[in-house]
Amino acid sequence: MKVIICGAGQVGWQIARHLSGEKNDVTVVDSNPDLVRRATDTLDVQGVAGFASYPDVLDRAGARDADMIIAATHSDEVNMVTCQVAHSVFNVNRKIARLRSQAYLSAIYSDLYRRDHLPIDVVISPEREVAQAAMQRLSAPSAFDTETFMDGQAQLLGLKIDDDCPIINTPLRQLTDLFSTLRAVVVGLRREGTLFAPEPGDQIFARDEAYVFAHVDDVARTMDIFGKSQKKQERVVIVGGGNVGLAVAKELETHSGRIRARIIEKNRSIAERAAEALERTIVLHGDGLDSALLAEAGIDRADAMLAVTDDDKTNMLVAVRAKAEGCPMAIALINDPTLVPLMAPLGIDAYINPRATTVSSILRHIRHGRVRMVYSIGDAEAEVIEAEVLSTSPMAGQRLRDIDFPEGVLVGAVRKGDKVLRPTSELRIDEGDVVAIFAMADDVPEVERLMQVSIDFF
Repeated sequence: MKVIICGAGQVGWQIARHLSGEKNDVTVVDSNPDLVRRATDTLDVQGVAGFASYPDVLDRAGARDADMIIAATHSDEVNMVTCQVAHSVFNVNRKIARLRSQAYLSAIYSDLYRRDHLPIDVVISPEREVAQAAMQRLSAPSAFDTETFMDGQAQLLGLKIDDDCPIINTPLRQLTDLFSTLRAVVVGLRREGTLFAPEPGDQIFARDEAYVFAHVDDVARTMDIFGKSQKKQERVVIVGGGNVGLAVAKELETHSGRIRARIIEKNRSIAERAAEALERTIVLHGDGLDSALLAEAGIDRADAMLAVTDDDKTNMLVAVRAKAEGCPMAIALINDPTLVPLMAPLGIDAYINPRATTVSSILRHIRHGRVRMVYSIGDAEAEVIEAEVLSTSPMAGQRLRDIDFPEGVLVGAVRKGDKVLRPTSELRIDEGDVVAIFAMADDVPEVERLMQVSIDFF
């Protein structure tokens, strides 16, 4: 597949890394020659320096025979015009645009994105994706990472293993025997910084990070088994009232649990906009690092604090201060992946990586065939892929034990009809089943082959 990626920032670079690693023909376009050089030096891609919306630049990038264009520059308008030019001049079949401004994303204007208006096939909104990720973190406060699968019937949980975890030093095979009715599978373990897919004989040790795939009805029991308490979220303090903070507050207002939220925003005009847009949420104008203002927001009585300003270091410092003031759960928005190792030493409970959520949502629309969901784990170290099994798949009609999975691949769950089942060696995979698979990055192409998702999508 020939793909042009416009924008060589963090998101564009990660998408290029994924697609070039899977032997696609990738060209990166950016107006900054240094970013283009970084991409061509570190990845197996071609590069073109220039403005992505210019027809001659797209022509040099090979748009005449491209299968797909991904417009992920920092400008919404450039992304929109790029898709229009790709369609009108070069007849590129599939066009994906990242749009940040909420003005372009209102449902009442959704008719705008049609082939006869603005020919964009898929619109990705980082702010909306991040707001959803924040809601998921709040829904599973004891997990440092979480994502839902199978139409909300299954959940991936990232759990830090504490010294008092009841199941440390227990082989995974034994867990299956001990909790025979539990619909949960440990699909990934991170130990001393290295992520891997565990074998049945592997044990869980203190300070490991476990990725567990669980049926949504068994999440509470799974948390108990891993020694994690589930506390109901009733009071939340949000630091940062921009697009992400506002989206989270709106979501909390519609939440059935009647969660009470307070926002702290430093910029007066942004604070006023948030106050006008919200009905039950109190908005405070001031610096989220101000301990007196945090006290006014009730940080010592809050169940969770969410720091979602546009500055990583501010978010980290606010999270540390909130913990010091007595808040049991602090979540920080972190764009820079090199800061993530500092989370644990600073006592920050969980983080949201906007780049990872955006990359995951774009990959969902790139993967061929019947892929329904893709979630990128860590620094693009692994993926959880949810896909429907086609009749042409080598998996169809086989028991799980007879399928030749690579070492770095584990099945997390299988859905037959409307039932989500825990995978067992005897379980037979049939056409139409939906399978969720954890795969290390190097094994993703083999998973696509097994699921026959690389048949012509276009």
